[in-house]
Amino acid sequence: MLAWGGDLQAGVRAALGRNLFDRAMPMQLGLVTYMWGAGWDLPTILKNCQETGFEGVELRTGHKHGVEPALSPAERRRIAELFPASGVTLVGFGTACEYHSPDRAVLQKNIDQTREFIKLAHDCGASGVKVRPNGLPQEAPVEKTLEQIGRALGELAEFGAGYGVTLRLEVHGKGTDNLAHIARMMEVAEHPGATVCWNSNATDLAPPGLEENFRLVKDRLGTIHIHDLVSNYPWQRLFDLLKAAQFDGWTLLEEGAPTSDPIRVMKYYRLLWERMTA
Repeated sequence: MLAWGGDLQAGVRAALGRNLFDRAMPMQLGLVTYMWGAGWDLPTILKNCQETGFEGVELRTGHKHGVEPALSPAERRRIAELFPASGVTLVGFGTACEYHSPDRAVLQKNIDQTREFIKLAHDCGASGVKVRPNGLPQEAPVEKTLEQIGRALGELAEFGAGYGVTLRLEVHGKGTDNLAHIARMMEVAEHPGATVCWNSNATDLAPPGLEENFRLVKDRLGTIHIHDLVSNYPWQRLFDLLKAAQFDGWTLLEEGAPTSDPIRVMKYYRLLWERMTA
């Protein structure tokens, strides 16, 4: 395997015909600390993003960096100062908050947790909080579940607006990853602060196809999760759709596959991403 070094990096750039790291882009590239970054503390996350040209980060909750609602006001201020000083943007928090449960107590607990993450995002300088649906309960009609999720999103988006924080609903969960269902949740939510986190799932390609499924939510896109850029997912088609929609937000690499050398692979992905978004 080739080692990532000056010769290889210069060779790839020469082949593509531009100095990619220095190129201004309408879209931005960041990292989700899902697997890569799960064991990194904050200084390591910032250092590695700087080295690889990743401009921002969505911090997955429950991981080593420890940025959680339990932080004191002083700790929150420190984080709010740390990211701008590093040149890396704190894009938001990736939570497991979800609103599909027919159990009212469970639903309210998740809503209350989301409110705390919204406050944390505000205090730390993040612009959004990622939440998710996580399936369609068999004991409830589908439309009732979609409306319940949508109402929770609308309520939380209104709350978040008071803190300058948006909600980002990840396209996630069996059945709830159907883009028509996501579009229905957004319709019920109404509030513009409720946005979609496109998750680049295989189900995006289900009939009526990628273009039509993308059209259902393109006006509500908040962030984009991307994965293995050399997989069979039609990445170039997706980036072309994003460019046509004039999307100028964050595309965030969320990798579940382990690697022994994440820095090298992040640099490689950065170059692939630059080429696809050119």
